[in-house]
Amino acid sequence: MPCRTDRVVTAGAAGPSGAEYAGPVIAIERVRMAFTDRHGGVSAEPYGSRNLGGAVGDDPAAVAENRAKTAAELGVGQVVFMRQVHSADVAYVTEPFGAEPPALDAVLTDRPGLGLAVLVADCAPVLVADPVAGLVGAAHSGRPGTEAGVVTALVEAMAARGGDPARMAAAIGPCACGRCYEVPADLRERVAGRVPETWSTTSWGTPALDIRAGIAAQLERAGVADIRHDGRCTIETPDLYSYRREQRTGRFAGYVWIDD
Repeated sequence: MPCRTDRVVTAGAAGPSGAEYAGPVIAIERVRMAFTDRHGGVSAEPYGSRNLGGAVGDDPAAVAENRAKTAAELGVGQVVFMRQVHSADVAYVTEPFGAEPPALDAVLTDRPGLGLAVLVADCAPVLVADPVAGLVGAAHSGRPGTEAGVVTALVEAMAARGGDPARMAAAIGPCACGRCYEVPADLRERVAGRVPETWSTTSWGTPALDIRAGIAAQLERAGVADIRHDGRCTIETPDLYSYRREQRTGRFAGYVWIDD
């Protein structure tokens, strides 16, 4: 059964050099959001070709070139990458972390032109914005992060800096869907005990988790009403990286920034 896709997009974003990012870009007032795919980079197989993940076995020089190319095409001056560890930890940032980012799974900023990136290959990249307050945030929410409430923690951290959940818009990017994300029955029971909306069954009748539904429910409970989806399933979409499908693979990303 194909997965639902509810994509809200505009034309590509033009960078300072005039190069245009080929993928769709979500525009919400001054805020921009984008989800990359695996095309348009320089990495060799099995990472071909726009691999943005720095710790998955690819040539570091190729990853650096892919990151620089993507930032230039999007028109983002600097980009914050995290060392993602499936936590619910959130940090406010004003610049990139450098060579050794701290372990955390959500970041927020009020700095125009500073991009926030979430790397994924089945987990959900979640982008949140309050354009009125001039705040954007990004979270890495896979099964452990959803269970821990990383998206809820991000919304709360944004509210603590003047954001209003009622004004916020969120975009949940491509991830493993509830019809494909098979898990043991006891794991489904445990996660759904904390986030009931994650309970699911695969298309072949075995226990599964619907991470997207769980994240959407967490956002709604946090007061966010404007929730948008790129509903593609990573497992079913060859244009995206999927760890479950390929094991040895790259990472695509969700980006959010305030246009300066």
